[in-house]
Amino acid sequence: MSDLVIAIDGPAGSGKSTVARAVADLLGWSFLDTGAMYRAITREALFQGIDVHDAAAVAALADGATLTTLPRVTVNGRDVEDEIRTEEINVAVSVVAANPVVRSSMVARQRELAAAQPLGTVVEGRDITTVVFPHASVKIFLTASLEERARRRGDESEDSVARRDEADSTRIASPLRQADDALVLDTTGRDVDDVAQEIVQWLKRNPSN
Repeated sequence: MSDLVIAIDGPAGSGKSTVARAVADLLGWSFLDTGAMYRAITREALFQGIDVHDAAAVAALADGATLTTLPRVTVNGRDVEDEIRTEEINVAVSVVAANPVVRSSMVARQRELAAAQPLGTVVEGRDITTVVFPHASVKIFLTASLEERARRRGDESEDSVARRDEADSTRIASPLRQADDALVLDTTGRDVDDVAQEIVQWLKRNPSN
């Protein structure tokens, strides 16, 4: 399974989703946005009136939820694609993503989804290279300046992005870390297609990875 996975990590706004989608398109592979899965669970918790700080209730919700990410994000049959990028979700998702039981449930699903793909999968997230696919043959860690990442996220301030960095890197369950064997790319000021092409070319030069 890991031979068919390109794992892309990085902090919020580093370009994980857009770059991963572009790489998947170039290779004709599937794309898995793991962040959208946590956002979907967060949206469903809020929709049902569940306090995201109620760890047991959110864990039970995640364990029983039906999720899809392609072609659009749905949870329990509801299309939430256009509802998971709001400021409300931005604030709450770090709490849900730090829930160890939720992460365990999502990691198992992510591995199953990748294993079911006929060709290969480009997977992005904040623990993909270190926890979900630690043995992936291709690991990428994207970075960008705080100013650039805040600009990309549109409605988030630099302070908000910095707080998310702190929450993601210090949480007990699967904190954001750079894998020792990851290819590190700074995407500040770079075009998405340029970064995607560099990853594909690197893959071609290192076919055994």
